[in-house]
Amino acid sequence: MAVPKSKVSKQRGNKRFASNYKATVPTLAECPQCHELKASHRVCPKCGYYDGVMVVNKSEKQD
Repeated sequence: MAVPKSKVSKQRGNKRFASNYKATVPTLAECPQCHELKASHRVCPKCGYYDGVMVVNKSEKQD
């Protein structure tokens, strides 16, 4: 039975993982209302719509 001769430190174990890790780009979808890119299944930060319904009222800034 294989038994490690000594403890593997956290740093050494994390290095093994980090050498094969590659960050992924977040998936963006086009908003059907304003045609801006937004995260899937989230309210559009530009227009405030989600699934064709206005969820957040985005009014123009008044000076």
